[in-house]
Amino acid sequence: MRGRLINPFLVVIGRLDTVKTRTEDPDGDGPLTGGYDDVFRAPHIVEDITTGERVEVREESIIQLPAQIEDRRAEGLQQLISGDSPQSAMVLTFHFIDLEKLGLVADDGVAKIHKNDRLIEIRRMCAGNPLVQEIRTPPGLYVVEVTPAGFGLEGERNLLRVTLEERDIGTAVR
Repeated sequence: MRGRLINPFLVVIGRLDTVKTRTEDPDGDGPLTGGYDDVFRAPHIVEDITTGERVEVREESIIQLPAQIEDRRAEGLQQLISGDSPQSAMVLTFHFIDLEKLGLVADDGVAKIHKNDRLIEIRRMCAGNPLVQEIRTPPGLYVVEVTPAGFGLEGERNLLRVTLEERDIGTAVR
């Protein structure tokens, strides 16, 4: 008896593939030889030569999972000298049964949803899975915390709480 999610939506998540990102050469003849920074444990930020915008080097694998959604903060006002910088945060609650079905639980019992994975979109759990909301990137909503959150009546772990927050893109490597 492991329970179930209440009013779930289908969420689409881009899982950061650090191996593929590490082998990506994001700046051609520039100083970087890979797209992942092992010191900061994050993808490198580079400047797009055609648009001048800062972009994050990311290789992702896409997964779809049912989740309960709890809005924490949706584009809350944070006024800066340079203008408005809205802040957003969200909590997704997954059921371990769904994670297990998709092979998203490692042999040691740890979920394979990690920090730096990002929320791409939210869809309805009905025929055709119509789009509810696409998440704008940048700034995006990125996983910042993953916590097993509940145990069923028979002592089986059942829930995983994933906290996502917006983040600014830092300085680009030139």
